[in-house]
Amino acid sequence: MILIRDVFRLKFGKARDALAVWKEMAEQGRRSGAMPATPRILTDLVGPYYTFVMETTAKDLPTWEADMKKGMGDPAFHTLYQKFTPLVESGYREIFTIVE
Repeated sequence: MILIRDVFRLKFGKARDALAVWKEMAEQGRRSGAMPATPRILTDLVGPYYTFVMETTAKDLPTWEADMKKGMGDPAFHTLYQKFTPLVESGYREIFTIVE
């Protein structure tokens, strides 16, 4: 099992807007089958302000990659993604093996 963390640094004051768009994106992902599990959303309490994290899990890298391809191939996802990207300063992805 793997844990995927997509970490975004949002533009100042855009956390609420980003959360609203991301909820739409997650719902679209569930409808398309690209996001079988509900992601966990985290926001900062300390550290860099306006940090937004989405955590998901997958059986393994090939499963995650197949889900990503399914999602990226969905035109509705691209429409929502265009609403999300203007709210973001930067981002990165972390992928971990779940040991316990």
